[in-house]
Amino acid sequence: MAEYPVIADDDTLADAVIALADGEGPFAVDVERASGFRYSQRAYLIQIFRRGAGVFLLDPPALSRYDDLQGVLATDEWVLHAASQDLPSLRELGLEPPRIFDTELASRLLGHERVGLGAIVEETLGITLAKAHSAADWSTRPLPQGWLEYAALDVLHLIDVRDILVAELAEQGKTEIAVEEFQAVLDRPSKPPRTDPWRRLSGLHTLRGRRTLAIARELWEAREELAIAQDVSPGRLVPDRSLVAAIAADPESKRALSAIKEFNGRASRTELDRWWAAFERGRAATVLPPDRVPSDTLPPPRAWSDRNPAADLRLKAARPIVEERASELGMPTENLLTPELLRRVAWEPPEPTDAEGIGEALRALGARSWQVHETAQMIADAFVASVQEPPSPAETDS
Repeated sequence: MAEYPVIADDDTLADAVIALADGEGPFAVDVERASGFRYSQRAYLIQIFRRGAGVFLLDPPALSRYDDLQGVLATDEWVLHAASQDLPSLRELGLEPPRIFDTELASRLLGHERVGLGAIVEETLGITLAKAHSAADWSTRPLPQGWLEYAALDVLHLIDVRDILVAELAEQGKTEIAVEEFQAVLDRPSKPPRTDPWRRLSGLHTLRGRRTLAIARELWEAREELAIAQDVSPGRLVPDRSLVAAIAADPESKRALSAIKEFNGRASRTELDRWWAAFERGRAATVLPPDRVPSDTLPPPRAWSDRNPAADLRLKAARPIVEERASELGMPTENLLTPELLRRVAWEPPEPTDAEGIGEALRALGARSWQVHETAQMIADAFVASVQEPPSPAETDS
């Protein structure tokens, strides 16, 4: 097993920056987080590889500044796999790529059936990567050497994979499409905070009454506060099902709450005062949450024939045509045009409903220029066809 030291002080990082500057070509970059273990999505390990420089493993919690590293990394393309997952954690540290190549996204555009990193490395290079530690708690210190080797291999082959995918994109005439998609990943804004995030509580739909919802809100917020303070995943403190079970049981006292068998989790008893105080706040609340909140979510397509028959006809006319075009291009339908965007324009089409109007509507919803070019006219034609009377049997036979 190869030994991979971890860079855990600023002086060693400075040496790594010099080595990376002396290398050549793109930088392969990956991030390991502790999702499911920690509340934050911070980076707990950053892996960087560059030809002529080697692999470097950084311990972000132990490092204080990244200015010099960013200065070097800003000089060339970054190669990442599923970049949208890693960029937020890197940006928290002030690390921002000038441009990217996303090997997962490129693989989707190329029509590869399996797009996980291990599958793509094996398909393009014939090398099998072990994925034994993909769900590990990367906040563990010290990190086991086996984990570090796994992490290093995630970037060691990434540049070679990129080179092969670049050639495939050129062969399929998809180079410009990929460039546009990669830029869209970089430009994608952060998601705005959710309204009433406590409504994400799994099992909330089983509870009835606004007062009960007020208790659920207070318990969720109490758990969030503790999770943030301890940087622990909320579900590891008290699982959602335990909170819902406690609310449904409607305990009359703190002792009764403690006696609920389904109310478990590592903080269910050690923080009993916190949970009981949340119950009391919810029961005393004067402003109760509504049963439902306004939403711009569209109804499921199966309900369209009753809710909006014209939209149902438009969607049924356009969807198979878009799917067929995606098949012709050799990519998943959602990469040509996400189902949500098609549903949006079908539910409430622009006026006039022509290719230009459909194109503008798609752009406003976030579609890229190449997607509009490929789909706007066919969607407009399908919408027009959806309102035309089908030919009579006599016309069909003639």
